[in-house]
Amino acid sequence: MKKQVMILWIAFVVCLLITVGLWFMVNKSNPDYEEVKVTILSAETKQVKNRKNGSTYTTYDVKVEYEGKTYDLENAHSAYPSMKGRSITAYYANDRIYADVQGVKNGTPIGKLYFVFLIGSLALFFGAIIQTSKMTRKNKEEL
Repeated sequence: MKKQVMILWIAFVVCLLITVGLWFMVNKSNPDYEEVKVTILSAETKQVKNRKNGSTYTTYDVKVEYEGKTYDLENAHSAYPSMKGRSITAYYANDRIYADVQGVKNGTPIGKLYFVFLIGSLALFFGAIIQTSKMTRKNKEEL
């Protein structure tokens, strides 16, 4: 069991170091995008409730028009129904419209890989803590 715990902690540290490196790479990246003016077609705020723990979080569903086509505004930070018909600045990349440049960066393959390693780091961290706790409890019982 001690070996398993050590492997989990080592895997966590390696994954965390890769995550940090990817974070720097994402922030230094300069993806191709075009700053464009889009017209807001609809803006809706939704409250989503987690049935397990009762917490809620807000999602924003914003539809925009650019060059005659309708797009979902990726990574929208707000959605006011009064915005309908307004023209705003957005960022066009890979046939998608983003609310800000950070959204464009997170939409790149390296940005997606960063989030995979971030989630992996968290999972390994909690797994290592749980296994360490079990090992400690087992060792105390043996004494």
